[in-house]
Amino acid sequence: MNKFFRILTALMISCGLGVNLAQARSQVVEADRIVAVVGSDAITLSELKGRLQSAMAQLQRQGTPLPPQDVLEQQMLERMIMDRAQLQSAREMGLRVDDQQLDQTIARIAGNNNMNPTQFRAALEKDGVPYARFREEIRDEILISRLRDREVDSRLVISDAEIDNYLAQNATAGGEEYQMAHILLRAPEGATPEQLQKLKAKAEEALKKAQAGGNFAELAATYSDAPDALQGGALGWRTRDHLPAIFAEAALKLQSGQVSEVLRSSNGFHIVKLLAKRGGGQVDGNVRQTHARHILIRVSEIVSETEAKRRLNDLLDRIKHGEDFGELARLYSQDGAAPKGGDLGWVNPGDLVPEFERAMDALKDGEVSDVVRTPFGFHLIMVEGRRNQDMSQEKQRLAARQALRDRKMDEAYQDWLRQLRDKTYVEYRLEEQ
Repeated sequence: MNKFFRILTALMISCGLGVNLAQARSQVVEADRIVAVVGSDAITLSELKGRLQSAMAQLQRQGTPLPPQDVLEQQMLERMIMDRAQLQSAREMGLRVDDQQLDQTIARIAGNNNMNPTQFRAALEKDGVPYARFREEIRDEILISRLRDREVDSRLVISDAEIDNYLAQNATAGGEEYQMAHILLRAPEGATPEQLQKLKAKAEEALKKAQAGGNFAELAATYSDAPDALQGGALGWRTRDHLPAIFAEAALKLQSGQVSEVLRSSNGFHIVKLLAKRGGGQVDGNVRQTHARHILIRVSEIVSETEAKRRLNDLLDRIKHGEDFGELARLYSQDGAAPKGGDLGWVNPGDLVPEFERAMDALKDGEVSDVVRTPFGFHLIMVEGRRNQDMSQEKQRLAARQALRDRKMDEAYQDWLRQLRDKTYVEYRLEEQ
């Protein structure tokens, strides 16, 4: 017999506790057992309970009625499985989030809540949220966001023919915006007819409850497989051309407060609710453009964040001592603009990722940035010049390109998640005692 259990049993007997050795073992195991295996990782009961506590607090703050405990537990476990699968994929690609960027992100979150980081930490702990756990959850969210940027968003291609077709079809489209929420029941890759029928029946069950006046946010938390399920499936305010095509078609047929029929897509079955709509205005065609160059060093299993920053700081030092930015970009930059000396041409607001654009906008003409972090890696940025350009027609094409990207993006991400989930080994142990 293990020495620990002999001592534990003796103590219990001496204290008059009627607990036998088997019960002691059971209590020790129950304290933190594995509830799911995901690839090479495991999810423990204590981790699941911690996420459940946070989710329930969030739902209560939103005023959303709580789903049954077992339903919420299963939904949270599925969400954690998807998160673990994505995190494993990110780490296999060498993606990392350093402590400095994590601290900056948490400081922004605190600022958005009108607090400094110290006050924010105290508020979290007052609400029963351990700061260390919150910190790692934010790190994971940043990592998953970078993975999505790399694997999905950056690979979307919008052709000129698609833009022409879009403009022809939307020549009279107005600027009306829609606030919508949705429920997704994701179908596995290569689903059998029986699986699809079972999913559709579940979707119709959710629809029936929604049509009977059920709280849609609660139904999303109960039924939806989408990442935004615990936010009530909320999509926020979007113009129709920035909605997935299947949602945009439904929006035209719905009045505020109405729910669509069950919709079918390649990702599974959907239900959407139109929460509200509002009008929009036209945008002036005058645009402030920036002519920029950059040098990019990507992070990988071979090149760490520290090494990438070291390389760029060495190049920055060489530039300050008179070496040509364009020539160094040709030699060292790791993107398609390298043969052109890192020349990105004249770029418009919104063309580039926010981190890059913020750093670029802070530079004067001819100035070179310090090392800048974006989802694609680390950059040096140089501004060649700026100009105001009448972009009335070009603006329409840019808006069309962005609308098509937004329309494709959600569908592409859900499709990518489905493929990732199907190829990830998952073993459920939640029901084991």
